[in-house]
Amino acid sequence: MSFDRRTRIEQMRDADRARDRRNRVVAIALSTLVVAGLVGFGSYLVLDKSEAKEQLPDAAAQDGKQSEEDGAALAAEPVKGERSWDAKKLTRNHVAGEVKYAMKPPVGGDHNQAWLNCDGVVYEKAVPDINAVHSLEHGSVWVTYNSKAADADVHKLASRVDSTPFSLMSPYEDQAGAIMLSAWGKQVTVDSADDRRVAQFFAKYVQGPQTPEPGAPCTGGIGAAG
Repeated sequence: MSFDRRTRIEQMRDADRARDRRNRVVAIALSTLVVAGLVGFGSYLVLDKSEAKEQLPDAAAQDGKQSEEDGAALAAEPVKGERSWDAKKLTRNHVAGEVKYAMKPPVGGDHNQAWLNCDGVVYEKAVPDINAVHSLEHGSVWVTYNSKAADADVHKLASRVDSTPFSLMSPYEDQAGAIMLSAWGKQVTVDSADDRRVAQFFAKYVQGPQTPEPGAPCTGGIGAAG
């Protein structure tokens, strides 16, 4: 009887061990399936996001393209009230002394051999005409204003110039209009910094077709930012 009892106990222990092994095998199998599923789902998400990213247009490229299109559209528009001078009659000799210009601010003519730095420079004080004209020859736009210009307009224009290579800004007390923009052979008087003609003039004449010396620098000249 004792032998039979021990045998039965051993059999029960064997059954328990077998059941434990089966449970472990099932648990491992289920874990493997879950991990495989998660990996597969994660891979799907990565691929899905990658494909979506490839399909979406690059925001920076779109913005740049939009800016170019806007600039081209503005440049194609006529600038109302713009004055023009015959470029062939605007002499370009380098001179050492002062020059008497036919317009204020001047838009061309003989000038000093040193150009005024115009790589988005805002001057707080008046600058020499003979150096600023040389900057116009290099394709810059010169923004000028007198005491009649509103402070808010002056600040907005200064911000535009500061972010625009080949432009400069300075006070010019004895000019006819409160705010004027000049390029080589071109000039316009505007009502405010928000006047559409400001954007048009910049789009047309910053390194525009009127430039006598395209590719000439606007740095390495004289003058310091105010």
